[in-house]
Amino acid sequence: MAEMHGPPLSPTMIPDDLTIAQFMLDRPHPYRSTSRPVEAPWLVDDATGRKIGFEEIRARVFGLANTLSFDYGIRENDVVCLMSQNHVDYPLVIWALHRLGAIVTLTNPAFTSSELLYQLELTKVKAVVSDISSLSAVEEAATHYGIPQSRIILMDGNSSGRPKYATIDTLVQGGLANTACFEERRLAPGEGKTKIAIFCFSSGTTGKPKAVAIPHYAPIANVVQSALFWKSNGGSDSRFKPGDVSLGVLPFFHVYGLILGLFWFLFCGVTVVVVPKFNFIDMLKSISTYKVTHLMLVPPHAVLLCKSPETRQYDLFSVRLCLFGAAPLSAELTNQFVKLFPGAEVGQGYGMTETATLVLLYPLSQRVGTIGSAGHLLPGVSAKIVKADGSLAKVGEPGEFLIKTPAMALGYYQNEIATSETFINGYVHSGDEVAVDENGDFFVIDRLKELIKVRGFQVAPAELEGHLLDHTAVADACVVGVPDDYSGEVPFAFVSVDPDTAKLLKNDATGRESERLKEDIRKFVADTKVYYKRLEGGIEFIETVPKTPSGKLLRRVLRDQAKAIRARKLAEGGAESSAKAKL
Repeated sequence: MAEMHGPPLSPTMIPDDLTIAQFMLDRPHPYRSTSRPVEAPWLVDDATGRKIGFEEIRARVFGLANTLSFDYGIRENDVVCLMSQNHVDYPLVIWALHRLGAIVTLTNPAFTSSELLYQLELTKVKAVVSDISSLSAVEEAATHYGIPQSRIILMDGNSSGRPKYATIDTLVQGGLANTACFEERRLAPGEGKTKIAIFCFSSGTTGKPKAVAIPHYAPIANVVQSALFWKSNGGSDSRFKPGDVSLGVLPFFHVYGLILGLFWFLFCGVTVVVVPKFNFIDMLKSISTYKVTHLMLVPPHAVLLCKSPETRQYDLFSVRLCLFGAAPLSAELTNQFVKLFPGAEVGQGYGMTETATLVLLYPLSQRVGTIGSAGHLLPGVSAKIVKADGSLAKVGEPGEFLIKTPAMALGYYQNEIATSETFINGYVHSGDEVAVDENGDFFVIDRLKELIKVRGFQVAPAELEGHLLDHTAVADACVVGVPDDYSGEVPFAFVSVDPDTAKLLKNDATGRESERLKEDIRKFVADTKVYYKRLEGGIEFIETVPKTPSGKLLRRVLRDQAKAIRARKLAEGGAESSAKAKL
């Protein structure tokens, strides 16, 4: 089967001389929705109900950019870290930095100080914007890296007993009180394709997370591609109507939540209700309160909605559309969800940080996307499915998914080797095994790469294995993913211990010493890694970690063993699925 192509897309529809801020706030576009009611806000704060309209957003972006330039000296290509839960000022921080020609690096607010420090060092951060929940980690990492307290800015409020920090609101007000002291960055024709706008971190198969360098052109292109595919500028079959409301519950530090859940929906005239942090019951209340029409979710949300008795206690009849991404949605779960929301359109999409973001999406012709399908190719996307022998797969045959899209990232910042392994001859090698049917539906079969997908987040086994080897009792380790009802997958560790510890465990008739060591290893990971990297799947002690003659871990063999162990423990009641724990 030859190279496949999505619907045509004229390159002239994607401006290559605009920053993301200019595209979102300043310029008209043929695909932009013009049917947003005058009174409809762009953003709503879920907790307070505060509404923020277009003109207020533009003014706040100017005020913040003005102060960041004058008081903080933020200039061309300076990098500022944004480590915050979702907030109505989150996009404003990004757009203000883009007005100055600066770059934003997005960080998970749940990261530990050591995980944050790695990102600060790699991208050479000049200042940090943090929320209260992340402040302790920010202070510790900033101290180690050498960022002074004066260059830490809070999204909102101050903690008692801590130094008084400037807040986004104070910077905005200060900037609005002064005349413009900066000249907005204007891009030359074509420069949008090369000028970095955002660093988003993505786990690779080896080592620590990699900084994906996303130019301004890429998110703009993906918004245009997605808007064209779903006819955002109107029509009887458009999936966007005047007065639509979405729930911004996906984290904005992730490209799925940022580029699709925020930029795309705002471009399409949808009001985004900004939810700081996911809580299931609160999500149900928000859907009912704000009459949410569009939900952009991940499979764990579907598990909760389908299994929890609380779901039926709330008025969710306003929901008209549900899009799932970040991980495959099983056929069984899709059918349950369709029964729960019989009047809603339901389907999946597929994307990567490296393709910023969507490359597949269920089409307008399907009210419910083909069961199990990740969708059809978006406009302007080309793809190949390549078998292990290098030949192109036929219809129905599995192979690796290779993608070419206008929304391509530039590569991995300061990592030429990793870039050369993934970005090859104009294609992103996804590491996902897929097949396509005669109707153009793509089905994700398996991951060829070793990444574990936990609640949509990527976890590199090699990162956890390297960390485990720092434990004094661990001689070798292999981490694999095991199925989980709520999280999709969770990490499971096979561990071989040093000789002295092995003797101790061998003589441990009660098993107490083994359990004590497992708990110590769990804590060793939990103390320094974000929550979704913790060993929730379990730990199994083995004599030796099996490897090939060349030294590669026999990960597939151990993955099968881990699944059997996990299933046995769940059946015996010795472990509880995280889905049950969340209900």
